[in-house]
Amino acid sequence: QVQLVETGGELVQAGESLSVSCAASGRTSEIYAMGWFRQAPGKDREFVATIKWSDGITFYGDSVKGRFTLSRDMAKNTGYLQMDNLKPEDTASYYCAVRVLGSQFSDTYSWRHTYRHWGQGTQVTVSS
Repeated sequence: QVQLVETGGELVQAGESLSVSCAASGRTSEIYAMGWFRQAPGKDREFVATIKWSDGITFYGDSVKGRFTLSRDMAKNTGYLQMDNLKPEDTASYYCAVRVLGSQFSDTYSWRHTYRHWGQGTQVTVSS
């Protein structure tokens, strides 16, 4: 099992930046990729970004491309989602998730069901 804990969510103003983190523990050697998803009230959980753990290759959802940056510190087993130029529509609970299998990753990185382990989420609220 891999346990995930997200931290860093808070209330910010539109246009500001915020960084949220995801600390992994347990069987971290199983991590193939760490992804972030978000869910606003009444909406489906949406893919935000993912990072391939071994080489740091990243993929982003269209709504955050150019504003969000995902990185990881392998020594700390922690992923970091840097969010710049935040907009009110970025308001959501942000969840990190870990994928342990890499098959067809480049085609399926945004598929929620391919991520096995999930954190509890951290709330990001962007006021206008």
